[in-house]
Amino acid sequence: MMIHIRKADERGHANHGWLDTFHTFSFGDYHDPEHMHFRDLRVINEDRVQPGQGFPTHSHRDMEIVTWVLSGELEHRDSAGNHGIITPGQAQRMSAGSGIQHSEHNASADNDVHFLQMWIRPDTNGIRPGYEQTDVSAALESGELFPIASGKGHDGAVHIHQREAVLWGGRLAPGTTVEVPTDRHVHVFVARGSGALDPGGTLLTGDAARLTDAADGLTFTAGADGAEVSIWVTS
Repeated sequence: MMIHIRKADERGHANHGWLDTFHTFSFGDYHDPEHMHFRDLRVINEDRVQPGQGFPTHSHRDMEIVTWVLSGELEHRDSAGNHGIITPGQAQRMSAGSGIQHSEHNASADNDVHFLQMWIRPDTNGIRPGYEQTDVSAALESGELFPIASGKGHDGAVHIHQREAVLWGGRLAPGTTVEVPTDRHVHVFVARGSGALDPGGTLLTGDAARLTDAADGLTFTAGADGAEVSIWVTS
């Protein structure tokens, strides 16, 4: 098993005033040829948007876009007529397919919205654009890992058009140990808190681990302040 740890301060970063953003992979004006993607996983952006601000209408195509809100409220609108307010515990997927336009804004006039936006390449291009939003708050509050988005038909997860990929998430209490799902390629990201990946070592907020040929028995133990993790697995 090969393990590559990337610390939070090694990510791309830009502060535009209304938007404070960190990029795990090359995105926009941030370009790093050593961190372009991880298999079909193309983007993990950690964004904080100020009250009343947001991304104006823009276009995407042939990408599965999963949004996971850590705190606050994010409002989505798109050219297919979909509209939703995403809050913690709400999983959202937008399939850009043959082409879609959308906007995203902080729905609060008082508080920042803090969220992860993750893009994964679909297994089929040119599909009809689509949108799905579902409440997974009960699974989030369970304190265990659960599927947020899946191309493998997991119950309760939003569906992504990438049959080899699953996004697992968990809000773990201090000291909780979970077995990390394994596959040919696994990407572990600590969105909040800290913990110990075994094998791999300590991961703090914003740190990530990329694992190739991940072996069974891989575990993550939340630190003294607990942890919220996002784990992508793909072949």
